[in-house]
Amino acid sequence: MFEMILFGLVCLCAIVILVCRFAFPDVAKREPEPWFLDYARSFFPVLLVVFLLRGFVAEPFRIPSGSMYPTLEVGDFILVNKYAYGLRLPILQTKIMEVGEPKRGDIVVFKYPRDPSQNYIKRLIGLPGDRIDYIDKVVFVNGKEIAQREIESYEYLDQRGIRHNALRYEQIIPMSADTPDVAAKFSTLLSSPKPRRYRRSWVVPEGEYFMMGDNRDNSADSRAWGFLPDRNIVGKAFFVWMSWGNEENENGGGIDFDRIGADIQAEQVGTGAN
Repeated sequence: MFEMILFGLVCLCAIVILVCRFAFPDVAKREPEPWFLDYARSFFPVLLVVFLLRGFVAEPFRIPSGSMYPTLEVGDFILVNKYAYGLRLPILQTKIMEVGEPKRGDIVVFKYPRDPSQNYIKRLIGLPGDRIDYIDKVVFVNGKEIAQREIESYEYLDQRGIRHNALRYEQIIPMSADTPDVAAKFSTLLSSPKPRRYRRSWVVPEGEYFMMGDNRDNSADSRAWGFLPDRNIVGKAFFVWMSWGNEENENGGGIDFDRIGADIQAEQVGTGAN
């Protein structure tokens, strides 16, 4: 929406300048210039530069929910690389140049498939052709477990004011040919008669991706709404440039200086544990 408003303002300024220059040249020669022409000349270059930067280079976003804890917190302001996965025309989102491809583990901002007016941010778990199995909070990609390891414990409040505890981080990148074979463990989990709260499998279609929040106990992601089409991708998140917490956070709603400048890493995926 903001992008469309910005584009409209750029067009409006350009129209005012061109009309006064060619259709009504006497207006452009008045001393002093009419206020509307003066404003159009002043704002046009600024608006154009902002529009081009947001459309092709980087765009800021604010994290509205706790679905990406502990990697990203509510109130984090992040920058998104708009050209990491190819240059796209602003507003139309039509790809005009191939630059790179999304990789497993990337944190991606995208248009929510069910409502493109909303921006979502999740981590890319499955590439086209991947088989994803999710069993008792354990993720398998093509039959290989994404090994878990505990880093630290932490607490957070969700949007409903409910306090949660989380313990685990997971490695997401080491999924190459030399990944240790865990087929036996995978088969054991599948065949076990133990009752399970959640057990599902997906095969990612061509041109689409499987996305999950790091805080999996509190994330609406591909498990709920399906796959992400490539055309919905906005860009790759890479940097926290500001963090303004809510009143429930330790900083009492002020600026969290410890988070400013934090890199958004692609190596790890966290899972929440209530």
